[in-house]
Order: sequence, then C-alpha cells, then structure tokens
Amino acid sequence: MELTACNDSRARGMFQFYGANRTGRFAGRHIQLQNLPQNHLPDLSEARGLVRQGNYEALEFLYDSIPDILSQLIRTAFVPRKGMKFVVSDFSAIEARVISWLAGEKWKSDAFAAGQDIYCTTASQMFGVPVVKHGINGHLRQKGKIAELACGYGGSVGALKAMGALEMGLSEDELYPLVQSWRSANPHIVDFWWQVDAAVKTAIKEHVPMRVGVIRFLYQSGMLFIQLPSGRRLSYVKPRIGENRFGGESVTYEGIGAMKKWERLESYGPKFVENIVQGISRDILCYAMQTVRCSDIVGHVHDELIIECDRDVSVDAICEQMGRTPPWAEGLILRADGYECEFYQKD
Repeated sequence: MELTACNDSRARGMFQFYGANRTGRFAGRHIQLQNLPQNHLPDLSEARGLVRQGNYEALEFLYDSIPDILSQLIRTAFVPRKGMKFVVSDFSAIEARVISWLAGEKWKSDAFAAGQDIYCTTASQMFGVPVVKHGINGHLRQKGKIAELACGYGGSVGALKAMGALEMGLSEDELYPLVQSWRSANPHIVDFWWQVDAAVKTAIKEHVPMRVGVIRFLYQSGMLFIQLPSGRRLSYVKPRIGENRFGGESVTYEGIGAMKKWERLESYGPKFVENIVQGISRDILCYAMQTVRCSDIVGHVHDELIIECDRDVSVDAICEQMGRTPPWAEGLILRADGYECEFYQKD
C-alpha cells in the first residue's frame, strides 16, 4: 500500500490512504506526519522497488537488517498524485536564528546574513581561529556543531553527552571547557536566559507585566502567559515560586510530566527560552504556510513543508516564499532550503 497526497482543502497538512492494488480509496482515513524515521540509504529507490515487488530474498541478500530497511522506507510510502511531484522545503537552523535575533547576538545574526556555515563560525568564535569546513582548522567544526546543538538552552556536560559528544570522539575532559567556550562566545544569549528567568519570577511574585525585548510576561487569573511577537501566548497553569534541589529559587507550574500524568513541573530561564524559541519557530512556519497558500501543502513536520505541485514548479521559488520574514519579526534573517522528489524522503 502507498499513501498519496490528499488534495481536499479540508484535509491540507494531512495524507489520505489509497490502496496500491485493488483496495481503492479508504474514505475518511487520514494521518498526520510526525517524527518518521530518517532515511540514509544511498540506494533508497532501489530498496523501495524491491519492497514493492515483494522481493524479500533480494532484500535479505543485499541488506543486513530488513527491519531497519523497512523503517527507512516508511517516508517513501507517501507519493504525489500521478503527474505531480513533491517539493520538500525546510528552514535552515531556525532555532539558532531565532535565539540569536531575540538575544541580539549580532555576530551570529551577521553570519546568517552572510550565508556562512554556522558551525564553522561558532567554532571560530569559540576558539579564536578561522575555521573552514574541509579546510583550515576544519577539525574544530565538529566541536562547534555539537556545542551549538547542545548549549543553546543552558545545556552543559550532560547535554553534550546526550547529543553523542563522546561517540563523536570528544573526550570527557573536553566537555566542560567546550560548554564554557560556547557560553563565552555567546554572552548575549546567556544574558537573555537570565533576563527571562528574572522576568518570569517578577511577574509571578508581584503580578505585574514584564518585558524582555519583544517578549512579554503576564500573570493573569492564576496563569503565567508569555506573549510571543506574533501575539500568540504560551500558558503555564498555577505558577509559583519554589525551591529546587540545589536550594535555590525555582519556578513551578502544573502540566503533563514525563509519565504522562498531571503534576507540578519545574522550570527556569533557559527552559523558558527554549519554549519561546520553539513557539516562535512554529509561528514562523505557520506564516510560511500562509505565504505559500496558493500551493498544495500536503504535510508539515516541525520546520518542514511538503508541497504537492506541477513538475514545472521551481524549488527556488517555493524556498524564496517560505524564507520571507514575518512583519512581526523585523530583523530576523531566515532561509529555506528545498528539494524535489518522486516520493517523500529526507534529502
């Protein structure tokens, strides 16, 4: 069975089941894409063809793990209508761009504006030397990348390990200095964490509105609201000031915990910043969906749009539209990259 894009305007952003052989259309059954396994096969189309043929003997001969192959082929079950193609477009480093814009980390925003490799630029800023991918000091790029991915929301040694720093060849002794190097290179982002932390605590304690840059913090009717530049609000139920395990002051609120139960959760400045940045990133995607609304958007996953279109539609044109900055985010540098495909896949 394959899944073909549903062009019903009421079901945009979804997919609809169609049988590959005799089954026909299953009316009313839709699924929404979320966190599908990535594909890394160099011969993805060939493996897909063997599965469609039911040639499992060839699969077993050619590949070590059939379950892994089938997992990687899940995305490829989604296909456009006959005569059409998919254009898949996503934002480049959207969260790094948003947090740099919010915090006023100018060197990083300048790097994005110049189209530079952010991991090279970060490593260069951290270690004080030029870093070029596959060039001078290129070995430092990996350190810049892992630090950029792990440290943006207050992450330290544990976050680096969770990101696979040790598996990438970094030693245990390198991790804490790496965190410190990233924070020294991004002082405005670090300061933004604690400005947000202070604003949240003041709003809860004194029930007065607070502002940090373009972000507003309000306490109303037993709720903490964080208002994003788009006007949308993040809500935190019954917030109060408590004490963390280190004896310091912390913010707690009620919500769904890791065990899927309603409980009191703890948060602090960098975690609130993560919520803010990801919320803004989602608002930017929604704005992009409005910008390209003349196209048939058949799916979206995090920062990515899947568009079904005629074969003569330009990928660059779609990416240009998607990369336009919303009017409420003046100064934010965005970029979208894309590719076309005959079935859904990661490039």
